[in-house]
Amino acid sequence: MVDLQKIENLTHQLLTEIGEDPQREGLVRTPHRVAKAWKFIARGYDQNLKDVLNDAIFEDECSEMVVVRDIEFFSMCEHHMLPFFGKAHVAYIPRGKVIGLSKIPRIIEMYSRRLQIQERITHQVAEALNELLDPAGVAVVLEGRHLCMQMRGVEKQNSFATTSAMLGEFHDEAETRAEFLSIISLRNL
Repeated sequence: MVDLQKIENLTHQLLTEIGEDPQREGLVRTPHRVAKAWKFIARGYDQNLKDVLNDAIFEDECSEMVVVRDIEFFSMCEHHMLPFFGKAHVAYIPRGKVIGLSKIPRIIEMYSRRLQIQERITHQVAEALNELLDPAGVAVVLEGRHLCMQMRGVEKQNSFATTSAMLGEFHDEAETRAEFLSIISLRNL
């Protein structure tokens, strides 16, 4: 549970440490706003798969690839506590069970709303779907922009990071993997 008062106090101290005046007109309410923002940004720590799913797994004979792509995600780099964000693409091949489509973005949201690295989110989403559905395969690709690379350090504003996790048929079958990668490269209508 986020202690808003502690975050406010820490933010006040941070402002002082970087040479700012926390009593300056524009900053007086900043500690409070930052605390509320962190409660929102870190809400993934208060979530779990059972609650996110809300019993939205259904028996079904569907056995063709299901793809949800261009799912926006936002996270905070655990190394610099700066934002990274982008799009996620997820596919699975059902084997008797399907998941409510809106639950896939919710799972991504749950894992991304924590201090993270992109590689971990990618694998957490893939492993969660694999465990929940026991599908023939799961594929997850995340494409992200990292402010820790863009506004500090190497300062490369046009760089993207792409991570993937391929399980089951997506890992073992080049044709299945190629189909998924072809689908996610399609442009929106």
